[in-house]
Amino acid sequence: MAKIALITGASSGIGAACARKFAQGGYTLLLNARSTDKLHALKTELEKTYGTDILLLPFDVRDRQAAASALQSLPEPYQAIDVLVNNAGLALGLDKEYAGVEADYDTMIDTNITALLMITRLVVPNMVARGKGHIINIGSVAGDAAYPGGSVYCATKAAVKVLSDGLRMDLVDTPLRVTNVKPGLVETNFSVTRFGGDKERADKVYQGIKPLTGEDIADVVYYAASAPAHVQIAEVLVLATHQASGSMVHRFSNN
Repeated sequence: MAKIALITGASSGIGAACARKFAQGGYTLLLNARSTDKLHALKTELEKTYGTDILLLPFDVRDRQAAASALQSLPEPYQAIDVLVNNAGLALGLDKEYAGVEADYDTMIDTNITALLMITRLVVPNMVARGKGHIINIGSVAGDAAYPGGSVYCATKAAVKVLSDGLRMDLVDTPLRVTNVKPGLVETNFSVTRFGGDKERADKVYQGIKPLTGEDIADVVYYAASAPAHVQIAEVLVLATHQASGSMVHRFSNN
């Protein structure tokens, strides 16, 4: 059987790009997201283009019971997951820390930290038992330093870095590998979600700079997964050419 990759948040953006890249590489795919319609559309596309063997796991990663039920009920051949891409994540709002929406804080923390930890907890024991596996977490340049209005989101991505580093330490006596991929500006639906569907405001985030694409990040993820078994690409910071950090970007005038 082909290698198996489980990708969370696979219905759009970086997750969908990873699904396409791993399908191109001949992987069997387990695709998770909340949007059943988008997952089915992606499944149809990849089956037609690559003949990919795909199982859909339509659940909210914040729902521990649904996640456990879906993963534990996988047919036995599909339980031998080779690559876990913990991609599901989001930012909500750009408010001052003392003035933000409390429910948004909960959603970011539950999705970006707790769900990542729980999916890892469900998948990695089987990898350890098999002596084979790779966990790739999608972090962010935002995890390196805070920026105004983004403290909670930045804190969640800093947590992803620490969880990745800690897991790598916990697995050092096994053949398993852990990678933290930290994208900078990537033009997906990320900013649309952050600004509550305000596409005009979201578009301004990318004005004056050529941002990364989901495909750019998928290339890095797949490269890390494809490295020889003795090579562990622990962390990768991926920025657009005119981005120097999470808060420093050079923008060119459209005039």
